[in-house]
Amino acid sequence: MNKISFKAYTQEHGGRVSLLFLLFLLALYEFYSVGFNMFVIICLIPALVVATLVLFEYRMLAFWMLIGINYLIQAKWLNLPLPTSVPNELLQILLLALALIDTHHTHFERALNLMFLAVGTWCSFCTLEVLNDTCGIGVDVGAWYTVARMIAFQLMYIFLVFTLYVTTPKILIRYLIVWGCLALFAVFWVWKQQHIGFTDSENVFLQGRGHSTHVLMGGTLIRYFSIYSDAANFGIGIASTAVAFIIFGITSKVRKYKIFFLVAGIGCAWAMFISGTRTAIACFMAGLMLYIFLSKSFKIAIPFSIAFALFVFMLAFTNIGNGNQQIRRMRTAFDKNDASAAQRSVNQQAMKKYMAEAPWGIGMNVGHKNAPANNKYTFMATVPPDSEFVFIWIHTGIIGLTVFLSCMGLILFGGCRIVFFVLKSPSLRGIGAGCCCAFAAQLLGGYGNQVLLQFPNCLVFFGAQAIVYILPFIEDEWMAHEQEQLAIEAEQKRLKEEKKRAARV
Repeated sequence: MNKISFKAYTQEHGGRVSLLFLLFLLALYEFYSVGFNMFVIICLIPALVVATLVLFEYRMLAFWMLIGINYLIQAKWLNLPLPTSVPNELLQILLLALALIDTHHTHFERALNLMFLAVGTWCSFCTLEVLNDTCGIGVDVGAWYTVARMIAFQLMYIFLVFTLYVTTPKILIRYLIVWGCLALFAVFWVWKQQHIGFTDSENVFLQGRGHSTHVLMGGTLIRYFSIYSDAANFGIGIASTAVAFIIFGITSKVRKYKIFFLVAGIGCAWAMFISGTRTAIACFMAGLMLYIFLSKSFKIAIPFSIAFALFVFMLAFTNIGNGNQQIRRMRTAFDKNDASAAQRSVNQQAMKKYMAEAPWGIGMNVGHKNAPANNKYTFMATVPPDSEFVFIWIHTGIIGLTVFLSCMGLILFGGCRIVFFVLKSPSLRGIGAGCCCAFAAQLLGGYGNQVLLQFPNCLVFFGAQAIVYILPFIEDEWMAHEQEQLAIEAEQKRLKEEKKRAARV
């Protein structure tokens, strides 16, 4: 066998072997000087390069990976050795980079809309907040970015990714099916928790930091959380998802889509009760109330209103289902004298006294880890916020909260305007209405709990709202796709009837 010199081999293969050899030496050095984690990171660099090249060729694969990872990342049994936000943020930045590189197939013009203006305004305000030094601890860019990324920049990433990648009716319907399948998996998992039991990691959560909020009434009532971070996050997220899929189902013309959407919607509505999250009831009702307005159809609005009224009447004025502890807990959402709601009101009144002198908030760079012990705002930095809006109010003040709520209102208003005035296809209008109603439900959830910007809800519902803004661009293609599916169903029905007739002869 002829021997090949190392030099000749590296020349033939463009120096790739030399590069890999140098990376290996660097990995050994890092292992010796830093530790095993850095050694693993260096060794993974070639795999990351290959993965990037593959994703550039099949960039929609990265989009579907983002959707799946975002939904599963909070599962207690997953235990990834990374901060929760890292996989999402890396995939979002990669998708945006691929879109910038492949400009010939990227519809940047579709991003110029009211939602972009609103999210851009909020991101600009949060960028200015880096200069906020209310607590007198100086500017800490790292601490500021940690909060700004969570409450602002991730919204821009989500908006751009969904706008640039959901470009055809086939991608849209595929996304809705993937969303529905993930939601049904969450429903299955909460059923599994209730009837089969919890995993070891879930039990650790229940017996540890989640015990006081998830194990109630002396251990006789468990608030189930499925694959979400906690029961409130799950209850409100799954209630908003139920709103979306029920609306998708009743407006879809294609039978297979209608059945799938309704199954997903009804399953999510059931799981909402299992969570024991009272705010979820209000979110579910608010979403359905908005749809009564957006439906533009008496045939839909009248039965929908009757069903909605009966649902509210059953919970507020009857004892139906009181044998179930979860339903009894949900019924307390209508109790004006509920102790939990009263305590929340007392806490917020105390916060107002502190925040009166901090109209710009205590700053995004201030938290329980670095708040000065002798500062008068230390209480605000260490008190657990009871809702997403309170968290924003604490860190950006009444000015920031006003900007945020105004931007969210603009996003919702712009989506509703498209549904009500722009879209002509009833089924596509149903998809837009479902997304808007789910977004409104989630916004209400942000008032009651810290869930609006959490995983997986942030990407799910802000992404759905971004989809509403691209629906006018794909409406003609959608109607053609829908007619094609209806023709296939008609042909299948005809063949089935012919087969029945032939069997009778």
